This record gives sequence, structure tokens and C-alpha cells, in this order.
Amino acid sequence: MMLHDGLQLSLLGVALLILVAFAAGWVDSVVGGGGLLQLPALLIGLPDSQPAAILGTNKLSSVWGTAVASITYAIKVRPDWRTIIPLVITSGLGAAGGAMVAQYLPKSIFTPIVLIALIGVGIFTWRRPKLGMISERKHAGSHHYGRAAAIGLGIGCYDGLIGPGTGAFFVILLVSVLGYGFLEASAKARIANLTTNLGAIIVFGVHGQLIWQLGLAMGAANLIGGLLGARMAIRGGNEFVRRVFLIVVLALILKLGYDTVMQFVGPR
Repeated sequence: MMLHDGLQLSLLGVALLILVAFAAGWVDSVVGGGGLLQLPALLIGLPDSQPAAILGTNKLSSVWGTAVASITYAIKVRPDWRTIIPLVITSGLGAAGGAMVAQYLPKSIFTPIVLIALIGVGIFTWRRPKLGMISERKHAGSHHYGRAAAIGLGIGCYDGLIGPGTGAFFVILLVSVLGYGFLEASAKARIANLTTNLGAIIVFGVHGQLIWQLGLAMGAANLIGGLLGARMAIRGGNEFVRRVFLIVVLALILKLGYDTVMQFVGPR
């Protein structure tokens, strides 16, 4: 199959990437973290592609699952849009700022910091089985919306700067700082993440770094996975989302832990 700038990929390779995109869409729609599956698969499947083209194609695929999950949550969960608006605006601004800073700082220096933060998040959540089981705001009025804006700015900046675990950090802060249940926090996180994905696609598209045929084919599978995951999350409720959240956090810890070790023992 002919792809971007003469790049070729076998039909089996395309089929496997589509299958991974489906699984990534499911994970992303529940708590985020689908990039753990999809991005490594693209790196392995497209070894001769430019990194920017792989990153852009990853976003082009994942945005469809995120979009359908956002719509499903908006209809079924009916999240508070007065909270979502400042969260979305500041997350977009933060992502843009983080992307600009990322040009000057090596991401490798942040990996151990993020790893420690994720371990803390996992322990914090695991030791509090009642956390996020009900949705009960901790703040009112401007204090609530101001904190939502601060969360969007901080996590948006992190997404633009580094990326892994963005969905998990969105969810745990919305649960622990604002008092939302896991299901409602995941709904808000998906909508905010949709904004950052769209912004990234525009940037990659302007620079011609999108493999359209593959990205749209994977996007169709990602969409189906996202729809299925969102429906399962709504049906399973806070307890189901919490369990998936802990699994994704553990997977992120293992992935970043491996990356950290390889920085020191891998090839020089």
C-alpha cells in the first residue's frame, strides 16, 4: 500500500495498525492513555518515516475516537460546560506554550520526574478506594472555575511539552482538586484532550506532516473503539473507570520506568 512521499506498507501492516487503533480508541475514551499502544505501533510499523509525520498521524487517528467519546459523554453524562469552557481554553493555551518550550528543553530530563509523579498518583488513588466514587464539588463559584482553568493550563502545558499520561493527570486532578467522580472527570478530560489534539493536527497539517490514508483508516477504527469504550464507561460507572485508570497508570509507570533505565544502560 502506497502512503506518504513514496512510503509503502503491507496490507498486513496496515491491518495490525488498524487493530491497535481500535484498542487505543477504547482506552483513550475511558481514561486516556491510548498513545501507549498507538504511538509505539506507528514507530515500529513506519521505521522510515519522519518523527513529525508519525506524531501527526497518531493525532489524526486518535482525534476521531476522542471526538466520538466526547460527544457520547456530552449526551449521556451531561458535564458542566461552565467548567469545561475555562478548562478547554487554558489547556489549548498551555499546549501551545508547552510546544514552544519543548523546542529548547530535552524531554529526557523530565522522564524521571513524570515517573515519580505517576507513582504518587497510583498510590494516592489505590489507597483511597472511595475517591471519585461520587461527584461532589469541593469549591464554588469563581474558586471552582479558577481551579479548573489552572488545571487546564498546567496539564495543557505538560501535553505540549511531554505528553505521556495527559489523560491520567487530567482525570486525577479533576477528581482530587475539584471533587468530580471518575466518570464525570473522564468526560471533561476527553473534551479538553479533543481541543489539544485538534490544535496539534492543524500544526502538523500546515507543515505537511500527516499520512492521510493511514491516519484516516486508523481513525475509523479508533472511532469505533472510542464509541464502545465511552458506552462501557457510562454503563460501568465510577468504579469501572477507576479500575481502568489504575491499569493505565501502572502501564505508564512501566513504560517510563523502562525508558529511564534505557537512558543509562542503553547504547551511548
